[in-house]
Amino acid sequence: MSSVIDLEWWRLAAAYLFVLILIAIVKAKGISREKEIIIATVRMTVQLVIVGYVLEYVFTNANPFYTVLLVGIMLAFAIYTIQKRIKSELNRAMKNLVALSMSAGVLVSLIYFLLVVIGVSPWYQPTYVIPIAGMIVGNSMTGIALGVNTLMGEMHSRKHLVEAALMLGATPKQACKEIVNRAFDAAMMPTINSMVGMGIVFLPGMMTGQILGGASPIVSIEYQIAIMLGIVGSVSLSVILFVQFGYRTFFNRRNQLEL
Repeated sequence: MSSVIDLEWWRLAAAYLFVLILIAIVKAKGISREKEIIIATVRMTVQLVIVGYVLEYVFTNANPFYTVLLVGIMLAFAIYTIQKRIKSELNRAMKNLVALSMSAGVLVSLIYFLLVVIGVSPWYQPTYVIPIAGMIVGNSMTGIALGVNTLMGEMHSRKHLVEAALMLGATPKQACKEIVNRAFDAAMMPTINSMVGMGIVFLPGMMTGQILGGASPIVSIEYQIAIMLGIVGSVSLSVILFVQFGYRTFFNRRNQLEL
């Protein structure tokens, strides 16, 4: 297999032409997004450059403290991002549940994946732990965010139906069952759609990266299948934990709906 082509700086700079094309399009269409596009591009570049140098150091100085610290930072930032993205104001109980569900789903899936599925040795090997944790955390963050938005939106739009069910003697769990199912389904749909199109519609990032790095396509496929199943496990665990307990935050101790 051929070695990786090292991009020269001027070639990397040439890739920013695509951003200029996007800015030209939105400007021609009269869409006021130029500032957001520029900020997003600069932020992406700065963040990735910083991360690149940090990972370069961590990869060459494998240490369990550094590995755990980076995973913790990724998880904490993902939880913060979820809470910041939600349009509706989250109460303290909901915020705590988001953090708990995200942490439990990600860590259980990540530990099982690294130790059982791949068998990483030593367990803190950053070249495996950090990229895999990034993919699992990122997808779980998307799932939880969709679950939160859907649950809160459905609870508000179907408030009268929930109250009617409660008046007829239903428990909060029974009254919110359909809403909980809708939230879980909405949160899982992007992951399921990715699985359906993977391999035919598009080549996943991990597989593409390994192939560009010189790995055999067969080995790359094995890893991609494994990580995709790990992502499914993490998203499903995180989301089910959130929706199964999230609806309770809308009720008081007397099982009265508070919206």
